[in-house]
Amino acid sequence: MAQEHVSTIASAGWFDQAMFGYYPYIALAVLAIGSVLRFDREPYTWRSGSSQLLRRKQLVTGSVLFHVGVLVIFGGHLVGLLTPIAVFDALGISHGAKQILAMVAGGVAGGFAIIGALILLHRRLFDPRIRATSSFGDTAILALLTVQLTLGLSTIPLSAQHLDGSEMVKFMSWAQGIFTFQPGSADYISGVHWVFKAHLIVGLTIFLVFPFTRLVHMLSAPVWYLGRRGWQLVRTRRDIKADKARAADVAARRVS
Repeated sequence: MAQEHVSTIASAGWFDQAMFGYYPYIALAVLAIGSVLRFDREPYTWRSGSSQLLRRKQLVTGSVLFHVGVLVIFGGHLVGLLTPIAVFDALGISHGAKQILAMVAGGVAGGFAIIGALILLHRRLFDPRIRATSSFGDTAILALLTVQLTLGLSTIPLSAQHLDGSEMVKFMSWAQGIFTFQPGSADYISGVHWVFKAHLIVGLTIFLVFPFTRLVHMLSAPVWYLGRRGWQLVRTRRDIKADKARAADVAARRVS
């Protein structure tokens, strides 16, 4: 079933070959190596840098919408692009049905995510206190994610023109070709609409800058807290009296 779509691909030009043949490997290599080096050399920067004490309600609303939407989108892209086409064919799932599911689920999740992203971006840009405590990278990566979500939602009307799933098969063949080091993978998407190409390029760029931003917290899960024994620091009155006595002694020595 997939071969009838793959046979219609054209040879990639120099730009398509650079962006979709070589750039994916550069972005993924920087993602992997950069993340390991940052975790090893700068472990104390491996965090999201929360600003929850400022505009907490707006943060919670935007963060929940954004994270729920992005997690659904990421999971959908991961399964949709990297699951072998033969698996869907064996399960009897047509490319058209998969295309419609991706449009509906992706549209809803993308709507949640972009609303959340805009709330978070507004919060960072228009609150003077938050803007003063935000780095350029914090704002830039959020703006880049907003652009990516906008491009993703813009592909839905274009996908509606190919309800047979032919375009989706091209992206699946490209992604699986990249991960299996197949030469000529860029040919699969050389003829698709420029919005799809822009969406892929921005997505790869997010992978490229990932190790240098607050996004690294996505790779961490504090699972060790689940099995850690609880403990509590208790300060007795005896300790307080001893501290006061020491403080009085230090003050007396300074006077003398």
